[in-house]
Amino acid sequence: MSTSQAEISTILMDKVADWLTHSALAGNDLETLVNGFCERLAAAGLPLKRVHLSFSMLHPLYDALGFTWVRGQGMEVEGFRKQAGAPSDRFLTSPYYHLLSNKLDHLRRRLDPSVLSEFPVFDDLRLMGVTDYMAFVHPFSGNTSQGMMGSWSTDSASGFSESMISALLRIQSHLAIATKMAVLTKLADNMMTTYLGGDAGRRVLDGQIKRGEGDTIRAALVMADMRGSSKLAETSGREIYIDTLNQFFDAVAAPFNRNGGQIMSFIGDGFIAVYPCERHRSQSEIACQAALAAAHKATARMMDLNLRRKEQGLGDIRFGIGLHVGNVMFGNVGLTDRLTFSVFGSAVNEVQRLQTLTKKYPHSVLASEHFAGYSGAKNNWLTLGKEELPGIKQKLTVLAPDLSGAALDEDGAPEPVHGRISDAEQVMLLHRDAARLTAGDPRKLQ
Repeated sequence: MSTSQAEISTILMDKVADWLTHSALAGNDLETLVNGFCERLAAAGLPLKRVHLSFSMLHPLYDALGFTWVRGQGMEVEGFRKQAGAPSDRFLTSPYYHLLSNKLDHLRRRLDPSVLSEFPVFDDLRLMGVTDYMAFVHPFSGNTSQGMMGSWSTDSASGFSESMISALLRIQSHLAIATKMAVLTKLADNMMTTYLGGDAGRRVLDGQIKRGEGDTIRAALVMADMRGSSKLAETSGREIYIDTLNQFFDAVAAPFNRNGGQIMSFIGDGFIAVYPCERHRSQSEIACQAALAAAHKATARMMDLNLRRKEQGLGDIRFGIGLHVGNVMFGNVGLTDRLTFSVFGSAVNEVQRLQTLTKKYPHSVLASEHFAGYSGAKNNWLTLGKEELPGIKQKLTVLAPDLSGAALDEDGAPEPVHGRISDAEQVMLLHRDAARLTAGDPRKLQ
């Protein structure tokens, strides 16, 4: 970069601030907002080599999102996952740790090649040609752990000028306001998706929040339940019971939450899922075949889980699944000011009754004749008989699928286990006073 210290145009910086406001009001996501912001700062004349921004998030899997922009190379995005671990030496010697542990808002250091690095990350930044570095913390409010933190780096030979620092400090507040709006939008989306599911969450965010509001849809229906949970709850401690229940959901529920399937709600030790489809045969066949394929995967995953539990001296987890197809009401029900978004109707009652029949028959998966008829001629079915179900006028023909070919696929692969927490994630750990983050590139958050 040039050694000249040109004044930073306040007019151009105001244009960047205006763009941030319009981008936030337009509902742009964090990635679009951060990348556009960094490119506009560079276009306004700020000689930035590298910008890192991190935002703490309320999300079931991730504690933070990190964005690293490098001039001429674009931007990288990573999520920092929750998991406990011990702080690393690199984190304890990072500029972020120094900034946070000393309750500082900003930290600036000139990177002189002739001087021993104060922080190890400076060695990496020097290789990029960085001459000057500033880190900062910007809470979104005084009483919350939600906030933004990051760093600015320049490769200008004379480092940051006073006008550059002034411009960065001014624009930092505009950035915090804009990104807080994006974070809150993402938070709402995360919460709706986590607690209601993808489709239902989008419907609620789009305004379907009145009691009775919804649609009548056709869907393949799935009802599943873990067997013996009441006894387990009585004989085991809370942690063992919850861990076992989560193992059941990981093995059995996960396949029904992809390939068109949506888990609508968890009901105690069970769940209900739907595969919405149009009201004609071809779409019903696609939905039922997808649900049956998920039942095969769930069976294989549970067999694998029980083998691993046996090696640990633990008992088998047993389960029952009912499969059906029909028309259901998909929408809001409950009190006017306390609603739930799910599926309702006689078809839901029927699939629930089918699931309970797995206690009677020696089969973990049962289906209605209607469902089996849409599942494809290549599937082998064993007809068990007609059952008179409580609350159902007509007897239901019950069938069991041939699950002998159930096998694990990529969905059954165990989640990777990380042995250490990165410096990047340790920053968010300290910032949020938590200890639930996992590995990543230690340079990404400094």
